[in-house]
Amino acid sequence: MARPSFLSVVLRDAERPHALVNSRNGRVVASQVELALDSKSRRRGLLGREGLDAGAALVIAPCSAVHTFSMRFAIDVVFVARDGRVVKTYAGVERGRIAFGLGAFAAIELAAGAVAPSETARGDVLQLERR
Repeated sequence: MARPSFLSVVLRDAERPHALVNSRNGRVVASQVELALDSKSRRRGLLGREGLDAGAALVIAPCSAVHTFSMRFAIDVVFVARDGRVVKTYAGVERGRIAFGLGAFAAIELAAGAVAPSETARGDVLQLERR
């Protein structure tokens, strides 16, 4: 039987908006969360977009690596384990790069510079909360 993931709260109530919150300090990492959970949406990711709104995040699961080839903008990436524990963060990943998190269950893509204000670091636990 599969272990529950930090995505469970969203999957139970997908119609309501959710925010991504750092449980260590209570800071909001993203106020709008979009999910990419099927093969097609995971492959597409942020490709073809002009940018990512401030406060927005794309959660790609399952995923332990992303690339920014053909992207038009830089992003921050946070890799988390199944329970939401941060295993790796990347700030300002420019186009044409690869980022990965060994042991990650999901990748969270955000606008460049979005992670620093929340002081999110390796070992923190991110939670999805209904808004």
